Amino acid sequence: MLQDPVIEPSALAFLGAFHLLDVRSPDAFEKGHAPGAIRVPIAAWEAAARVAETSLDTSTYWEDAIRGLGLDPAVPVVVSDDGRMTDSARVWFILQYFGVKALVLNGGGPTLSGYPDRLAGIRPAVPTAAFRAHPGTGPVGLVNRTELKGDLSKVHILDARTSAEFSGEDLRQNTRGGHLPGTRLLPHADLLGSGRLKPAADLHALLSAAGFGPGDHVVTHCDGGGRAALAALAALRAGYDDVRVYYLSFADWAKDESCPIVRDEQGPA
Repeated sequence: MLQDPVIEPSALAFLGAFHLLDVRSPDAFEKGHAPGAIRVPIAAWEAAARVAETSLDTSTYWEDAIRGLGLDPAVPVVVSDDGRMTDSARVWFILQYFGVKALVLNGGGPTLSGYPDRLAGIRPAVPTAAFRAHPGTGPVGLVNRTELKGDLSKVHILDARTSAEFSGEDLRQNTRGGHLPGTRLLPHADLLGSGRLKPAADLHALLSAAGFGPGDHVVTHCDGGGRAALAALAALRAGYDDVRVYYLSFADWAKDESCPIVRDEQGPA
């Protein structure tokens, strides 16, 4: 059985030593952070993932970026954000894809305030730490536009956007709106409750209700990666073991006119 990729705040005290990765903004980090926490330059990582030369299909950039965090490979990694969960899920997805054994702190940084026992195991960065990237070795894989276009009839796509984005009413920054053919909608907000990812049984029920079944090859996407990563985290927690993320997501799909899109009111676009 797959390990739950989400760790509850109360379980940190039993984890022993761990690295805490803080993916909040530089300003938020400077205003206050847990002693020994390591800040991830989330804005730089987001930008790099969208550029061909440093995309997630390459490994050189990411090997250097992850090595720069100073992670001791013998120490577990816990990723925390401001409580929205999408940024921590984004960083978790990248780390696990390149071979880092990482967990997401459920509820993020707000769950640490006032609980010094939860901070006792934090270990600081190791300046001489070595890291070698091993793409595709984590429990959740990566799929690009070309691969997904060729596999549309074979995969079960989970769209983690809002219903307005799904229908095509909300274009975001895209020139086309709607959804991929055959996609099932499960907004990322439905995966959360009181600022935390829901328990495994609740998530399994949500995915089942959305039409996902045992053994399905699940591909998650959103508009730009964060919600897709959270949906993959949820699917893994719910017990699905064949999950991939279309990280560049709908924004990448919509810009290619050869990629089919369905609008609820108008049919294919």
